[in-house]
Amino acid sequence: MNSKQIIRIISDFNAAPLSNFLKKEKRTSEFEVELSSYGQVYQTLAIPSNSSIDIVWTKPELTLPSFKKACQLEEIKHSDVLQEVKSFAKSVIAASENRYIFVASWILSSNINYGMLDWQSGLGLSNLLSRCNLLLADEFSKSSNVYLMQSHGWMQGEINPNDRKMWYTTKIPYTSGVFKNAARYIAQCINGIEGKSRRLIILDLDNTLWGGIVGESGWGGLRLGGHDHIGEAFKDFQLALKSLSNKGVQLAISSKNDEVIAMDAIENHPEMILKKNDFAGWRINWQDKALNISDLASELNLGLDSMVFIDDSPSERIRVGEALPGIIVPEWPSDPANFVDALGSLNYFENTSISSEDRQRTMMYVSERDRRDTKVEVGNIEVWLKKLRTKLCATTVERNNISRVAQLLNKTNQLNLSTRRMSENEIIEWLAKENRSMLTVALKDIYGDMGLIGIVSVEVLGDCGRLVDFVLSCRAIGRRVEDTLIYLACDELISLGAKSMDVFYLPTNRNGLTLEVLEKSNLERVKKNYFRLNLDKKYDKPSLVELIYERNL
Repeated sequence: MNSKQIIRIISDFNAAPLSNFLKKEKRTSEFEVELSSYGQVYQTLAIPSNSSIDIVWTKPELTLPSFKKACQLEEIKHSDVLQEVKSFAKSVIAASENRYIFVASWILSSNINYGMLDWQSGLGLSNLLSRCNLLLADEFSKSSNVYLMQSHGWMQGEINPNDRKMWYTTKIPYTSGVFKNAARYIAQCINGIEGKSRRLIILDLDNTLWGGIVGESGWGGLRLGGHDHIGEAFKDFQLALKSLSNKGVQLAISSKNDEVIAMDAIENHPEMILKKNDFAGWRINWQDKALNISDLASELNLGLDSMVFIDDSPSERIRVGEALPGIIVPEWPSDPANFVDALGSLNYFENTSISSEDRQRTMMYVSERDRRDTKVEVGNIEVWLKKLRTKLCATTVERNNISRVAQLLNKTNQLNLSTRRMSENEIIEWLAKENRSMLTVALKDIYGDMGLIGIVSVEVLGDCGRLVDFVLSCRAIGRRVEDTLIYLACDELISLGAKSMDVFYLPTNRNGLTLEVLEKSNLERVKKNYFRLNLDKKYDKPSLVELIYERNL
């Protein structure tokens, strides 16, 4: 029996090349790729399937009858086309109940259009197709399982992406390069829905973030910004990195340099876009970069499989790539004019949603750095915890916060009781049954708001309760938050009428920390991976953590 998950390709043209390239992608090797009969889009969507992911790639002139007439420059009502778009979107959403669906955005296949009038409202094909794609996006926003993919990027690098000869002979409309780009992008989208996207970019400094060697020339001699084409390229690269950090991708530094001189340049160069507080961490010294990156990973509680390393030096790239399996080390252009495009081609940062916490994540790391510094200064752990004035806010899960819940549930590996992965719809379905509860936990202290850091879910059968999900971000570990979450689970089960709490730990190769937490708790160990608590026995809440309930009723 095949235990692999299934990716199903649905198209109105021959998408065999996409199927072949997807099978070669490392990320999708654990999937079985099924290619549906082309030209049967609506019929295939309506057929029950055991696929976990559907890829829907269509041409608008083959999917929308009225748009086909528009492509022939016939006079039509644009409202008729938009109504057909709604019907198409409805069919996709109906098929997405138990699977994720990625839909390729529509592009024009022909250069025959209205010329200088092609963007005119009510007439032009460019105007009409843009409205069609916007309507698709609006309709798909009603479903948490459907995503509209930007397919224009797949055409980049191809002098002529349309292959007319292949179309007439085999009904394959695009060159192999287009399909290869699409497969690579789809693989990264799958990483996104499974919480496996890259979260940290580690950067070299000299000739990577700026032109020149700061240790030799000082920051005044660097090429960065100003009336210099090389300097402008480096500044634009920093702006592009800043854009990624604004959507939650973290930045760090690994550079062979004098830290005092390098940090002086970062803080004081007038054209420097990225400042000290834009970096989650850094290692600026003369040690081996692979060693420094491992050290950074430990400090930031991130796995190597969540990192990308960018360096202008081929030898450093080879060293890091060989020494640290899992980290992505892309080839990097020698000309800084190509840095922005090279960064844009790295499709490793896909996410199913972007929250305010994602946008503020760098400041969270900065605050955590301040906490560590205070801990070193204070010395005594109890004094440090008291000084932090940690405050936890527990909130019931509802539709308005479920997107962030799904993100944390699917991304957290180290402190995760069962590591079960659930879509937003699956969470809603799970909560719909009686005697179940799920709470989110946010953390604040004197250094700032760390946002959502934990999830606790419980269920009751008769008078027996079970801790289902116990999820905690690594950045909150070691400050009595773990015990507070167990207390919270006990309290929630008591409110649901339970007299006991069972805790079943499902081990993985990454969540051993969870077992350590359970072993140090006041739970009774029944078997190796089974813990239990009689709820008549009070589970004490740590006194140095304030717990606030905000129940959505």
